Amino acid sequence: MATYAVIMAGGIGSRFWPQSRKARPKQFIDVFGDGTLIQNTVARLQGLVPPERCFVVTHERYVEQVSQQLPAVPPENILAEPISRNTAPCIAYAAVKLAARDPEATMIVLPADHVIHNVRQFHEVLRVAIEKAQAPGALVTIGIAPTHPETGYGYIQFDGPADPAFDAPRAFPVRTFAEKPDVATAERFLDSGDFLWNSGMFIWRADTVMDQMQRHLPEAYDAFAPVGSVVDSADEPEAVAAAYRRSPHISIDYGVMERADQVFVVPGAFGWSDVGDWRAVYDLDAKDRHGNAVRGNAILHDASRCLVHADGRLVVLVGVHDLVVVETNDAVLICNRESTQQVKNVVDYLHAHQLEEYV
Repeated sequence: MATYAVIMAGGIGSRFWPQSRKARPKQFIDVFGDGTLIQNTVARLQGLVPPERCFVVTHERYVEQVSQQLPAVPPENILAEPISRNTAPCIAYAAVKLAARDPEATMIVLPADHVIHNVRQFHEVLRVAIEKAQAPGALVTIGIAPTHPETGYGYIQFDGPADPAFDAPRAFPVRTFAEKPDVATAERFLDSGDFLWNSGMFIWRADTVMDQMQRHLPEAYDAFAPVGSVVDSADEPEAVAAAYRRSPHISIDYGVMERADQVFVVPGAFGWSDVGDWRAVYDLDAKDRHGNAVRGNAILHDASRCLVHADGRLVVLVGVHDLVVVETNDAVLICNRESTQQVKNVVDYLHAHQLEEYV
């Protein structure tokens, strides 16, 4: 039984505009000065999954960037999506490919753009999840011990003791999945002790997830099953293109996880963030004595609790507080630190007004 990693790297990271663009999205950016997010995602798997068993699923326009940033990952392990269809088709393609190469393959499915600080604890959680994933029909996800009533994450309610011992990971049955809540609901989830943040990380056997798709998401299964017979042949690209055209645009959470009956969660506390917007970057980044997090050429005078990312030009802040300022060669973002989720609306506006040169 071999374990493989499947890195999902097809998103465009619109909440990271203006640094994240269609040509070079968030996962390929060095946000914290210690390597790009996708490089760190693969690097933290060392000791658990070697690069030759890492697969990356990305849009075809990013294949070259993936290859450049991850030279240790074999080129044949970079799977090109012809169109974006959310996580269920992405996972179906990877599962079919892995099952054809290794019928007993176990998949660790990870987003390409997360930050994890305690790698040792992360590995311990994954090992428990891998073991649980060998049970017949088992689908396993990773839940994050919540530290505050966050409204930007989905939640997982599990069937187990409140405040489980996170230093000794174990798998618990999932009771239900919950959408991103309002503040009052998030506070109630936190107080209950049996809700976790939904990390978007999954572990299962490749054949198991395809069986579950056949049962709960037959449209996706029927689209991708034919790919299995042409894996690694000259016919694969055409078969994959046809599969993506046929497949519904749906997440694995909605399509399978919320419908399946053998779903388990392994709670973990390993310093996780999905780095979903510039506010998350501010929270994670090093700060000076005034609470400012600064990267690039900047001068701050009588300014506090600000995030500044400057790519080239000098940025000067005077007498302002709680701002995010991101400067690139053709655009500047200035917003309140509490309004960074709304940056996506700017990208939507640019698309709607055909200002594609800024996207």
